Amino acid sequence: MTEKQERITEFINEQAPGAVYHATPSLRKYARELGVDLALVKGSGPNGRILHEDVQALVKKALSGIGTASVSFGKIELEDFSKYGKTERRKLTRIQKISGPHLQKSWQIIPHVTQYDEADVTDLEELRRTLKEEMKKSNDPVSISILAFIIKAVVAALKKFPQMNASFDEDGGELILKHYYHIGIAVDTPEGLIVPVLRDADTKSVTDIARELASLSQKARERKLRPEDLSGGSFSISSLGGIGGTAFTPLINPPQVAILGVSRLSKKPVWNGKEFVARDILPFSVAYDHRVIDGADGVRFTTYLASLLGDLRRVLL
Repeated sequence: MTEKQERITEFINEQAPGAVYHATPSLRKYARELGVDLALVKGSGPNGRILHEDVQALVKKALSGIGTASVSFGKIELEDFSKYGKTERRKLTRIQKISGPHLQKSWQIIPHVTQYDEADVTDLEELRRTLKEEMKKSNDPVSISILAFIIKAVVAALKKFPQMNASFDEDGGELILKHYYHIGIAVDTPEGLIVPVLRDADTKSVTDIARELASLSQKARERKLRPEDLSGGSFSISSLGGIGGTAFTPLINPPQVAILGVSRLSKKPVWNGKEFVARDILPFSVAYDHRVIDGADGVRFTTYLASLLGDLRRVLL
């Protein structure tokens, strides 16, 4: 693509208010991958256009330690907060230190789009409570949560929309479709968020999934997970319903291209054509990589997932 064919995006240089700088989309992507804030780059091209060489020069300058005071790559400069009142410093946990750069890279490189929806899970909740009582009578210690059913529905939806169960090969310009269903489950631990992987979810029953969820969650909180328990996920789920909230934007876990966020189930009045009736409504959201998943497919996925959760018998079709 020639320079004229590429759209020109203007950047306002924060160090020189009012000065307009130009950069092509390909250069924006290049700078984003390096973590470079283009507002800090002085363009040497025609009319102040930022060139690849300008970005490379800034990176080399930072690596060599020259002018590091002015090269922050978007780092937020902190002031002395103690002048406003009492403060304290708290060390980040080991997990936070490890996951932080990974999360930042995800947000900087992947163009996230989040689709919000909700499902009527009244019938599903009734089924879950029935199974829970039956297992209790049989002295089975496993407690079946709605998450186990959600995983079954997600796998069925991924089979119908395989582009959601994939990874993006930027160099090859290809989408790698995965014919396995290893679902990462975000677990809240005292050390921070960790995502163990439930493997081959498509081959397991709801009760099997419930048992494995309990086992993985316990291992995560006791810090007994093995490296293989944390690798190979093809799609992730973050469920905050047990804590609260009505909606949130989950962050994609690269190299995956999508993630499901589940919020708190609540009773809501729903019009059935004759009157308002109380129904169990589950809000959820799906964040996806817009480079490889169009908005229309994102909506189709959430709509289909909502229909499965509304009538889990569809999973058998």
